[in-house]
Amino acid sequence: MTRQLIKSGQVCENRKARFNYVIEDTIEAGIALTGAEIKSIRYGMVNITDGFAQKRGDDLYLAGVVIQRLPTAARYVNFDERRPRQLLLHRAQMNRLMGRLVEKGATIVPLKFYFNQRGRLKVLLGIGHGKNRADKRETIKRREWDREKARMVRGR
Repeated sequence: MTRQLIKSGQVCENRKARFNYVIEDTIEAGIALTGAEIKSIRYGMVNITDGFAQKRGDDLYLAGVVIQRLPTAARYVNFDERRPRQLLLHRAQMNRLMGRLVEKGATIVPLKFYFNQRGRLKVLLGIGHGKNRADKRETIKRREWDREKARMVRGR
């Protein structure tokens, strides 16, 4: 199985997050990783659908993200695929996010991983509240109506 190496641009996106949460605000953050983890991410071997940010002491950590090991990597390069990874933010940004986490029902979820122009891995974090079942049904109705409108316009 061959995978394409990603030098810049989007690596992966958490489309499920926008369906399950009402995203109120977004913020860009760096993430502390090892060299083997970066190499795996460059090959797209990452899954962020179950990811969330949690407070540990004075720092924020990204938990629930799975970065798979490359099968071609050296045997001595071992890392825990599910370990919590530290988010790199300025202290003011971190304090603002931690203040939002205190709100009832607020959560921080990763929306996408991407490489910026300088080749640094960034994570776009969304701050929001979970949707209830009725809100999710409304989202589905709106999406289906948009599809139907596009079909009707194409048909003319």
